[in-house]
Amino acid sequence: MKSLTIAGGIGKDAVTRTTQQGDKVTGFSVGVTEGFGDSKRTLWFDCSLWGSRGEKLAQYLTKGARVVVSGDMSTREHDGKTYLTLRAAEVTLMGGNDRRDDGQSNTARAADRAQRPTGGAPAGAYMDDEIPFAPEWR
Repeated sequence: MKSLTIAGGIGKDAVTRTTQQGDKVTGFSVGVTEGFGDSKRTLWFDCSLWGSRGEKLAQYLTKGARVVVSGDMSTREHDGKTYLTLRAAEVTLMGGNDRRDDGQSNTARAADRAQRPTGGAPAGAYMDDEIPFAPEWR
């Protein structure tokens, strides 16, 4: 197997399907841009995330969101074309270009909520500056 880590933008919203065996799989595409100027090009990876993690993350894996995906890479042939595929072991949300009026991305807000301890904490008790690993991507 070939292990690979990529960082890029999601090209289309994630879709969760159920296989004939009853397993859940969430599929999404990630574009990785390389080069600069006239030699700039984008490689697209078809990513799959299996199980309940994929189901839970699907709402945040939307077009334009920036992610880091690690997993096993392979290729598949279809209609004479070769597609790069990545079976995701880990997905990290980095934020995205889907910003609201407050300037914070939907995926950054989701990552912030996921890191908050649950319990009796009042709303607004956690500030963005208390989370050192959730930078503001602009």
